[in-house]
Amino acid sequence: MKKYVITGLLIWIPLVITIWVLKLVVETLDQTLLLVPAEWRSESMLGVHVPGMGVVLTAVIVFATGVLSANIIGARLVRVWHYLLHRIPFVSSIYSSVKQVSDTLFSSGGQAFRKALLVQWPHEGMWTIGFQTGVPGGDVVNHLQGDFVSVYVPTTPNPTGGYFVMVRRSDIIELDMSVDEALKYIISMGLVAPQTKPAKPSIPL
Repeated sequence: MKKYVITGLLIWIPLVITIWVLKLVVETLDQTLLLVPAEWRSESMLGVHVPGMGVVLTAVIVFATGVLSANIIGARLVRVWHYLLHRIPFVSSIYSSVKQVSDTLFSSGGQAFRKALLVQWPHEGMWTIGFQTGVPGGDVVNHLQGDFVSVYVPTTPNPTGGYFVMVRRSDIIELDMSVDEALKYIISMGLVAPQTKPAKPSIPL
């Protein structure tokens, strides 16, 4: 009896959580429909609300913004927009910080969250998975002796919270594991382990 209940839960729990997350995302993105005139919405045209129209609208807006910003006029408008937001007190500090983080995360040439690492945390002898976010900068490098890397150590099972630490490069181990595999491993609290890969043979000197 217990075996069948557990088997049923293992089937339904992932499905229910997936549907709940998708529903939350769709309902959130549907708020963009408020930008559309009431007579153009599905309620007015079809007499019923069509879920997901906000997702389509958001995708169109994002794509159109990327296309427009790629030409000379669009790029100039974006520069004006950035200039104005940087001139507004309080808003400028928030906007510049968020923009710097987003540029780092989504830049094709950036190294943020491109490597999964094995680091000793929270003390020596205890290991966990982290992600390389770059290297220390600013005045910090004047106080660190040696080669250090910046590492984000996520919490489990919610990886959106975590710790930012700077670790000696010699004290970390680069994992032959994708970021997606590492995140699944963290979120599942170690239950969903990535497939074990054979160790790479060492090249004799």
